[in-house]
Amino acid sequence: MMYTLCLLLLFIACYLIQDIIAGQGRPCSKLSFGPGNIVCRCNASYCDTVEPIEPLTSGSFALYTSNSNGSRLVKSVNSLSKSTAGVVVRIDTNTSYQSLFGFGGAFTDAAAINIANLSSGAANYVIDSYYGPQGIEYSVGRVPIGSCDFSTHPYSYDDVDGDFNLTKFQLAKEDLTLKIPLIQRAISVSKRNISFFGSPWTAPAWMKTNNNLTGKGSIRGEAGNSYHKAWALHFVKFLDAYKQHNISFWGLTAQNEPTDGNIDHFPFQATGWTPEQQRDFIAKDLGPTLHANGYKDIKLMMLDDQRLLMTYWADTILTDPDASKYISGVAVHWYMDAISPTFALDYVHKKFPDHFMFGTEACYDTVIHPVNLGNWKHSEGYANDIMQDLEHWVTGWTDWNLALNMEGGPNWVHNYVDSPIIVNAEKDEFYKQPMFYAMGHFSKFLPPGSLRIGHTVKGSVPKDIKILSFKTPSKYFVIVILNKSDTDFKLCLQIPSGECINITAAQHSINTVVTSTSK
Repeated sequence: MMYTLCLLLLFIACYLIQDIIAGQGRPCSKLSFGPGNIVCRCNASYCDTVEPIEPLTSGSFALYTSNSNGSRLVKSVNSLSKSTAGVVVRIDTNTSYQSLFGFGGAFTDAAAINIANLSSGAANYVIDSYYGPQGIEYSVGRVPIGSCDFSTHPYSYDDVDGDFNLTKFQLAKEDLTLKIPLIQRAISVSKRNISFFGSPWTAPAWMKTNNNLTGKGSIRGEAGNSYHKAWALHFVKFLDAYKQHNISFWGLTAQNEPTDGNIDHFPFQATGWTPEQQRDFIAKDLGPTLHANGYKDIKLMMLDDQRLLMTYWADTILTDPDASKYISGVAVHWYMDAISPTFALDYVHKKFPDHFMFGTEACYDTVIHPVNLGNWKHSEGYANDIMQDLEHWVTGWTDWNLALNMEGGPNWVHNYVDSPIIVNAEKDEFYKQPMFYAMGHFSKFLPPGSLRIGHTVKGSVPKDIKILSFKTPSKYFVIVILNKSDTDFKLCLQIPSGECINITAAQHSINTVVTSTSK
């Protein structure tokens, strides 16, 4: 009896100790894949966590740092100062910009397969790391409507030719056994409301001009005909089907990368649209169908393609009142941002201020080495693009696959890419890459409803330093500092009380500062 009691007490003590450690933040279990290439290794028995902001006393601030030396969202707490050091950045609460929807990733078939290939303990840690209160607390999730290249095979939800009323519509096994359980797990662990949005890659083949899920093809005929109306109804059927599993959607994009389906021999699922075709489809079919079936409040987004296309597509679609009345925002991908001026973002915001812009897909897709474990430069690239977007009115940023395997898949056309989490199923472990923590510097500390605010600078800020300021609904100032340079950078973040947050942003680091808006 005494032996059993001792075992029980030991068992309880282990859980209490784990909870105490979790409250303080469990450190990264570092694994190196070469000089400077550091990941955090997680398995069924251990995974690092993010130390919570609270408690944060008046007159203090919390600094979370990740850097090329291996620090990953490491927290330190210091006192506000009345003296200044370095460049002075004054937080300006009188100047405000856009409110944020949030940050997240995509529940692709590939992501769900990889997570399912882990033991339950390790798999739970993946979703806890992304959506749980001890993780980076994503508040957005993208869900492909049907298959995409990150599926193991092409499929659609209704392959019955001529079934214009979609009486044979049914979700695939990938939805029922993979994506839906994963989404339900995310909902169950999150303390935030998760904004899910759906994106289609292809209509059923019988609806398309090329009678194929891939290649160059668009919806048969013109907007307003039976094929377009059936495709619009397809969105409703998808929303209804997921609702039966207690999953509601915040938004939809009208089409993933609508230009892909206009390319000869395009290798994976796509449906081609010109901006004129998408305009007319939304005005005559998709918008009215959503409204007539109880989805008038869903956030419908146009484009869902590269920044280079934004001005022409917005001018074509949003200037049409019959289409624009159904559209809430413009969805944009990151893949050509290096050659796409931010002018496009400013232009669309200025001309169409009632329509938000939202980042809906991003990943590194290097052909030679799709998965580059521990690459710090990738984290700087993510942080830089997020900050560039937010600085130019974008309201959130969505990564691509939540988790991929060691080669960057599965992907049925071998279009392998990188991901913030890489699963090594053979060892029942996964690796949190620097990109994961780059996302966390924003998602963890900027919940939905956070407001970008202004700041002024006294002194000179090098070009490889980026600074953005925010105010959260929970009454915190949040300031993100990215240092891509080879030298440390000292600065004073001066809050409205006149006190300073004196910090040194180390070379090649991402830093998030949190302090109360009231003394």
